[in-house]
Amino acid sequence: MTKIRAKSVREIRHRRVRAKVKGTTERPRLSVFRSLNHIYAQVVDDLKGHTLASASTLDGELKTQLDGKNKTAVAGLVGSLIAQRAQSQGVVQVVFDRGGYKYQGRVKALAEAARQAGLKF
Repeated sequence: MTKIRAKSVREIRHRRVRAKVKGTTERPRLSVFRSLNHIYAQVVDDLKGHTLASASTLDGELKTQLDGKNKTAVAGLVGSLIAQRAQSQGVVQVVFDRGGYKYQGRVKALAEAARQAGLKF
């Protein structure tokens, strides 16, 4: 029996989610990727193949606010920033793509912060 790695399992789960979740012009997809140290979010129109807005822990706007915060709090900051940037592009409603990750911890914090900042899922 072959040993399946956690990354491969996440990728399988992500493909399964992406088969159902599509971003349109009216309701683009809010995609999340988390690495060990950072979290990235982008709003994507899948029909046109364009990224409308993006935010991550590597953004210059957030660099000064990150000191002394844990990863979950930082994910919340990224969520509110992606919501602000998406709304500046005229996006109010999105489809949430958790990227194959469980809806808990940093992914949940990002989603809830984006909701509080005005995005509708």
